Amino acid sequence: MAVFVLALAVLTLLPRSVGAADGGTGPSRSIASGSTLHGAFVQERRLQGFKAPLISEGRFTLAPGQGLVWRSEKPFAVTTVITAAGLVQEVDGTETVRMPAARLPFLAKLYDMLGGALAGDWSALDKEFTVVRQGNDRAWRVELRPRVAADPVSMPITTIRLTGGLFVDQVEIVREGGDSDVLHFADQTLSQAPPSPEETRLLVGVGR
Repeated sequence: MAVFVLALAVLTLLPRSVGAADGGTGPSRSIASGSTLHGAFVQERRLQGFKAPLISEGRFTLAPGQGLVWRSEKPFAVTTVITAAGLVQEVDGTETVRMPAARLPFLAKLYDMLGGALAGDWSALDKEFTVVRQGNDRAWRVELRPRVAADPVSMPITTIRLTGGLFVDQVEIVREGGDSDVLHFADQTLSQAPPSPEETRLLVGVGR
């Protein structure tokens, strides 16, 4: 389900390293409050019974403490915005989906982990996942496996694999049953400027 992939994108685009508290492996660039991370993505969705993956691509903006603006451009133009208040999706400026956080327990759980990680506290992540790290801050690989069995509501995944260097470059999300998504990130830049007025409108609009 797309909402879970996007929620996981919020988690996996975290700017601090998985293991920052103990000098462990992970992204080596941090995002200060008021800054934003911009980049491009290609998503490959591999579904059982389909020979070829379903591919979409676009751009994203991550603003710590505010949320994620995820713009798919191909094959269709769809904007999805995730904040602590929930998720909103727009097509051609028309709202098509609105899901408050109360209806997305998985999203709420990820936001709890996100907030802790941005503050340098990875204990919540360690409580939810077993974490295996390899490499160093310049070239690393991290595998996350839920400590409890995959559940379609609370934890609808079996494995998350992340690779990267300065930032997260690729994320593979494997779900119960064998379906998976691979997210490739590129052209990532860190800006000291806040989100654009349009992005701010989208982020604030989730909580209205």
